[in-house]
Amino acid sequence: MSGADLLSRLGGKLSGIRGKLTPDADMAKITWFRAGGVAELLFQPADEEDLSSFLRALPEEVPVTLVGIGSNLLVRDGGLGGVVIRLSARGFGQMERVGDTAIRAGASASDKRLAAIALDAGLGGFHFFHGIPGSVGGALRMNAGANGVETGERVREVRALDRRGDLHILSNADMGYAYRHSAAPADLIFTSALFEGLPDTQAEIRRRMDEVQHHRETVQPVREKTGGSTFKNPEGTSAWKEIDRAGCRGLRIGGAQMSELHCNFMINTGEATGHDLELLGETVRRRVHETFGILLHWEINRIGHFEPGREVAAYVA
Repeated sequence: MSGADLLSRLGGKLSGIRGKLTPDADMAKITWFRAGGVAELLFQPADEEDLSSFLRALPEEVPVTLVGIGSNLLVRDGGLGGVVIRLSARGFGQMERVGDTAIRAGASASDKRLAAIALDAGLGGFHFFHGIPGSVGGALRMNAGANGVETGERVREVRALDRRGDLHILSNADMGYAYRHSAAPADLIFTSALFEGLPDTQAEIRRRMDEVQHHRETVQPVREKTGGSTFKNPEGTSAWKEIDRAGCRGLRIGGAQMSELHCNFMINTGEATGHDLELLGETVRRRVHETFGILLHWEINRIGHFEPGREVAAYVA
């Protein structure tokens, strides 16, 4: 079914929805990899109330996929059926200071902006967000971290909507944080969060942010079309070290390549497809495991369907 057909089938059910509906949306324009297929229907809600109304009106059989700013996302070439929801900056990008030590941030706000707001407020503990090229919603879902600090250390509570459009308020314990993981139900759409900071001097906060920025610019391919860290760090070692030891630095399949600068980063050298990127990742996983017995796990979120005849088999030890 085309996006126009789906939109026509939904018809009057979406009457009163204020957000933007785009049939057959090109996901390659959204992801930082600049690769992948189309979304049957892309919805960008106006605000939390609009999103709740949309979810209540949407038939249960229509699948829903949530995406952020696309920085840690690989969309397969066959695209996505149903509705893809992307929270708009206008409706979900607000930030405000709450009391002396807290900041409320919308889920579509960038992690880097959260770090900047905390700097202005003289609140420490947020400097690591300066080096994460993603949004608050994505950081909440995957417990994003950098420079030895993780999102879960700063979260006080999270607002979220379920598939029926009902509101939930989750505590830090409810989020069930672990390394690059949250145990919160997968169908919840995070809309904002309250973060707790620590009083600190702006000079010290700026120093730590500068360290984060220097690290990124010197060891990561920040100016390439990439999705950030490809694999989670295995226990007791770093993913890049094992990839390098397995001889995969610079490994290339089609238009996809493991970065020469930081070999846990995949890059689109120009014309990579979703197939190229995922096949490269699975090839690296196989080589590392067969060489050292270490099984790497994806950190990049892979979604959508394979094109017929272009499936990529997941490496299983």
